[in-house]
Amino acid sequence: MRPIELRELLAIDVAVRPVVDLGDGRRYVPFDGGTFSGRDGLEGVVLEGVVLEGGIDWQRARPDGVLEIDAHYALRTHAGETIEVRSSGIRKMSDATAERIARGEMVTPDEYYFRTHIRLTTSAPRLARLNDVLAVSTGARERDVVHIHVHEVL
Repeated sequence: MRPIELRELLAIDVAVRPVVDLGDGRRYVPFDGGTFSGRDGLEGVVLEGVVLEGGIDWQRARPDGVLEIDAHYALRTHAGETIEVRSSGIRKMSDATAERIARGEMVTPDEYYFRTHIRLTTSAPRLARLNDVLAVSTGARERDVVHIHVHEVL
C-alpha cells in the first residue's frame, strides 16, 4: 500500500458577504464572486451566491466555538465550463483571532485550523477527470475574502 500523497490542484479566492445568523448556531455566508486558478491553465471565476448559481457556505457554530462548514458553490472557467464544488470541514479559532479577522487585521493561517474535504463535479468533457478526484483543502479567512488551497489526494 502506498502512502497518501497530495498534489496542488486549485487556488480559490472567494469574496464573501457578511454572515447571516439564523440562531441556534446556524448561519450562512453568501458568496460574492471571486477567482480561481489551477494546474494545466485552469482558471476562471467563482459565481456569486444567487438563485440557481453561485454559492453559500452553510455553517454551524458549535458551543466549543468550532465552525462546521458545508459549502456548495460553482466555478466557471474562462472557456465557459462549470464546476460544482462541495466542501465540508471545520474551522477552529479563538474568539480573539475571530475578532481580529472581523476588524480586518492580518491573521496568519497558522493561528487557527481551517480544513475541508472537497468533491468536484462537471459535465465538461475537457475537465471530466475532476469528477474522479478526492481533494482536501486548507483555508485562510480574511474579513471579506476566503483563500482556499485545494490539493488532490493521489
